[in-house]
Amino acid sequence: MNTDCSRRTFLLGGLATGAVLMAGSGLLKPGRAEAAPAEAVMLEECVSMTPEEMAKRSAYVMAAWRYLQDSAAELKDPALRATVEAILKNPAPLLAKNDEKAIMTELKAQGLLKADAKALFPECADAAQSPQPFYTAPGSGWNSHHSYPGGLVTHTALNVASCKALYDNYVKVYGLELDRDVVLASQMLHDLHKPWVFQWQKDGSCRTEQTLAATGEHHTLSVAESLRRGLSPELCVAQACAHDHPGSEASEKTVVGWLKAAAVINGKDAATIGLLEKDGKTLPMPRRIEGFVTHLADHDWVISVPAAQWTVSALRQVAARVYGLKESDLKARPFNQFRNYVLSQKTAMQLYGAYAAKGMDGLTAEVAQVVRA
Repeated sequence: MNTDCSRRTFLLGGLATGAVLMAGSGLLKPGRAEAAPAEAVMLEECVSMTPEEMAKRSAYVMAAWRYLQDSAAELKDPALRATVEAILKNPAPLLAKNDEKAIMTELKAQGLLKADAKALFPECADAAQSPQPFYTAPGSGWNSHHSYPGGLVTHTALNVASCKALYDNYVKVYGLELDRDVVLASQMLHDLHKPWVFQWQKDGSCRTEQTLAATGEHHTLSVAESLRRGLSPELCVAQACAHDHPGSEASEKTVVGWLKAAAVINGKDAATIGLLEKDGKTLPMPRRIEGFVTHLADHDWVISVPAAQWTVSALRQVAARVYGLKESDLKARPFNQFRNYVLSQKTAMQLYGAYAAKGMDGLTAEVAQVVRA
């Protein structure tokens, strides 16, 4: 989630269960050889690397990427599994084939797009091909969580692990009968269009996200893409709930807006195709629990947003003091690439953990493991 596209700050303490599950769910385990960072590189090498080179060099990113593929294989429905696997392999913006001008006119008429908006879709050379692989995309905008090559897969992996734990807990504690395919797939796809929205720029930063239906455009576009690919209304509704939940009138209204926009983008009416109740004012009744589970599992950002911001601020000091970057470098590609490489190899969360526990000395030591002074 971008800090400039806020959503309800809501978290239950039980989400910690997901973090515990990570140690035994196929992700990196402490002490495993593959968790060791790659050989440290010189600053000049960081500056010249591509996002793909950084992501592939990261043990954490690649482990998270494998975990997501393994998780997709757990889906029981063959058609759903095939669609999710295809999206992970190539999150192509098929939506870009639609009539953008006509869609914008309707969205503006319904108050779902700003009146002065000049475009709806981010640039793409080919609607059949993602601008970048899923595993190279950042997890959010430049000043937000997991904003480094591979950040999307580390963010999504944590959320998926949390999602599995929450599903298990609700089933075991309350005896609920939930659709695990819906819970799992909606979480895996909740940010599917971040590779399209957050394209890497020449200066090492990523594209600035625009607003659509009162939230960051990646969210509404992701739901619209799931609808475009024929996924069920139940899954699309649960996916929309990632950013907010229908537990209050105000919150449900925002989810309704996202679903309406997703339907308009596909030339459909949200109520008619089962995304909303017939009156178009609420989610289908009675409201399903799967959407709440998806929402709760999408709370990695609660700590990862400030952790990333605090870590990057400290990295500027390290870059200047230890690596000799000048003031002009700190606002341009040299620092952007330095931060991208360090964050991708260690993850922003691991770096902040070291910083929180051991201060600047701890952070500097972590950086030295991946970039030679």
